[in-house]
Amino acid sequence: MTLRRRMPAARRGAAGFTLIEILVATVLLAAAMTLGFATLRAASAAATRGEQQSQRNERMRAVEGFLRRRIASALPIAYDVVESTGSPVRFTGEPDRIRFVADLPAYLGRGGPHLHDITVVEDDGGLRLQVEFAVVLANEVNAERSPRPPELLAGGLREVKIRYRALDAQNRIGDWEDTWEQSDRMPLQVRIDILDGHGDRWPPLVVSLPQAASYGGFSQVPI
Repeated sequence: MTLRRRMPAARRGAAGFTLIEILVATVLLAAAMTLGFATLRAASAAATRGEQQSQRNERMRAVEGFLRRRIASALPIAYDVVESTGSPVRFTGEPDRIRFVADLPAYLGRGGPHLHDITVVEDDGGLRLQVEFAVVLANEVNAERSPRPPELLAGGLREVKIRYRALDAQNRIGDWEDTWEQSDRMPLQVRIDILDGHGDRWPPLVVSLPQAASYGGFSQVPI
């Protein structure tokens, strides 16, 4: 008579559930890896967005600092003459363009009085803000043989507004105007509002022109 050896019940149960346990562990591992990769992608995207935002902020500060220094250094030097009246042109202010004379630092050019031509130009990528320099001699713009191309300040912008103001007839600070009509003198303040291509509005840039207050006989306007 042959006796069959029976496997203990506990061992049979352990052997029967091994495959199920492996499958469950595999599913849990796959889910954990999926969650981990998703977390890494989210963290990488957040870091990329943060770096891009930091670069935009740095660019914004650089552009605003440049504009503030250049506009604040404007001098009451004529660079043209109105033919009909013979009056000098010291400052041109339009909704999308500013022209004035200021001393140019040596690191930007050859130094001395230069016409600063700051313009807003439309292109395929939106609006761009640029500046161009030209030497001013004897109240005239000296055309160079090989003029430098305009320097790009900021590109891909949605909106740029330039406005001007001075004192009114009652010697009080006036309203912001889109165009500066008194080309023989300078405004007391210039304001530039910029909306970039991402829909972020830059802090309003308001610059006072110290030479305008002394030259035009105006009182100093508060910032």
